[in-house]
Amino acid sequence: MPKINVYLPDELAEAVKDTGVPVSAICQRALEQAVRRVTAIRQTALNELTAEDLSEQLPLFTPRARAVVKLAIDRARADAAPNVGTGHLLAGMVAEGDNLALHVLRAAEIDPAQIQRDLARRADAEAGGAGGNSSQHFSGPATGALELTATEAVSLGHNYVGCEHLLLGLVTEPDGIAGQVLRALGAEPRLTRRAVTAALAGYVHLRGQMSTSATADPAQALAAAVHQQLQPLIARIERLEQRSDSIDEAR
Repeated sequence: MPKINVYLPDELAEAVKDTGVPVSAICQRALEQAVRRVTAIRQTALNELTAEDLSEQLPLFTPRARAVVKLAIDRARADAAPNVGTGHLLAGMVAEGDNLALHVLRAAEIDPAQIQRDLARRADAEAGGAGGNSSQHFSGPATGALELTATEAVSLGHNYVGCEHLLLGLVTEPDGIAGQVLRALGAEPRLTRRAVTAALAGYVHLRGQMSTSATADPAQALAAAVHQQLQPLIARIERLEQRSDSIDEAR
């Protein structure tokens, strides 16, 4: 049987040893789940996209994430694009208007309106997509981004795929228009992944607050919770950047 090495942080490795967790069995189940999800995404990318059947084509996607994909399909058709690209997916995310991914971007001081303007300046099409009526198929980079989306959901231990996972897939995919636009605005993959993790923690905190306050505005409260969770991370990064600049000046 083939062997695959799994690298763990020191603290986690010690905890695994202390508790006697069956690493091999857990890793096998996680990898099987990831393979099934990525395979399903690839099959969806090869088949013709129909906005009406997205619940069957993307069963693990949340209703809001499926709404983003539907908006992307509609945008690609309106643009008479050769396929549904990463730019359409990102545009759909912005157009949906009230998903966790947008709260993460705003908390990181990335304006969705600026994303729209930058996407509008990118008229180049992405490669890939099946023949025939290819506007109903994903581009190569969009397929890659969706595969990464499924992988990100698995790595976070989630049994669903939401807009926050799609954001990570778009940021991480190297060739698509969406990733280029997001990274140019400061959404570096590692920072974005940490921001999503912080946002999810903030959302749990928000749910506790909402249970005790019937008058709170959910959108504003979530944005505030995300910003609160991100502030220590942003401050730490700024300190590291200042320290790096001081070292460079000393040299």
